[in-house]
Amino acid sequence: MIVMVVVGVLGFAGCQGMDQGERDADGSLAGKVVCVDPGHGGTAETDHFRVGTAGEREEWINLRVALLLRDMLEERGARVVMTRTEDVSVELKDRALLAVENNADVFVSIHHNATADPEVNFPIVYFHGAASENSAGVALGRLLARNIRDALFDGDTPACLISDRAIFPEKGANVLRNSYGIPGVIGEASFFSNADEEQRLKTAEANRVEAQAYLVTLEEFFAAEIPPIAEVGARVDLPPFAVLEGGERMEEEALAWRRLFLRGSELMKSGDQESLEEALDLFTRSARAFPDSSVAQQCHRYRVALLALLGREVEAKVEARRAEEYYVGVE
Repeated sequence: MIVMVVVGVLGFAGCQGMDQGERDADGSLAGKVVCVDPGHGGTAETDHFRVGTAGEREEWINLRVALLLRDMLEERGARVVMTRTEDVSVELKDRALLAVENNADVFVSIHHNATADPEVNFPIVYFHGAASENSAGVALGRLLARNIRDALFDGDTPACLISDRAIFPEKGANVLRNSYGIPGVIGEASFFSNADEEQRLKTAEANRVEAQAYLVTLEEFFAAEIPPIAEVGARVDLPPFAVLEGGERMEEEALAWRRLFLRGSELMKSGDQESLEEALDLFTRSARAFPDSSVAQQCHRYRVALLALLGREVEAKVEARRAEEYYVGVE
């Protein structure tokens, strides 16, 4: 059953009767239709991956932040479509369909992350497809990554903006794929697999600060001209790069990402072919183990250089495009 809340100070009928030009006239949130998607839900009995060491579940955090964001948006005149307002399961396609059917101006899916390495904690934002095709998603994602980093972390913390094809190589994320054409992102503000972060995420203040970061992002996004979105595959068609997905991210193999990267970096200093081939393998394994790590883009860039040095020019060109299209700078 789909749980949907459609609330706005202008009322449903008033928003439906307002054309896009009128809604965008002043660059504010007034009259904007925002689809807010608290990720996951209703899976405590069946999903043992999305839970921290102290028992806090991701879907609970997502919902708390989303409800706060809803209230903030409505206070500023937006009409908010919620994909769920309780801890219930909602099909992924139905979440995207709510955004499409309600002619949403933006789709924001609120999540929190997990990986096998308990020390990891930094924000990641995902857009759908290729950066050169999804300019609006990239613009929205860049703002969100910056604002979450500034609100929740110190200046030394990385903030990553990554294509969903980097973590789901075959098709990308369901909710972004099926709502494509609407500027949309998945925000993973932090890692609940980090014990200290899990405790912080239990607090009302942390949830409020995060919701505020989303609010500021949306205000900034609508204050500027919104870039276009091209058809998927119109400019970029890259072969999948297989990675650990979902629950596989919690397996022991995923713990090696940093060690593999550091060892590969050392081997790159050598000029002999054997060392370069081993470095290529290490960077490939690091990128597979943690495809959205803070060094994943650098892994791919090193792979490009090594492939070229080893005379594999065609592969190097493909991987150079992947590094450019799937990993975008935040600054």
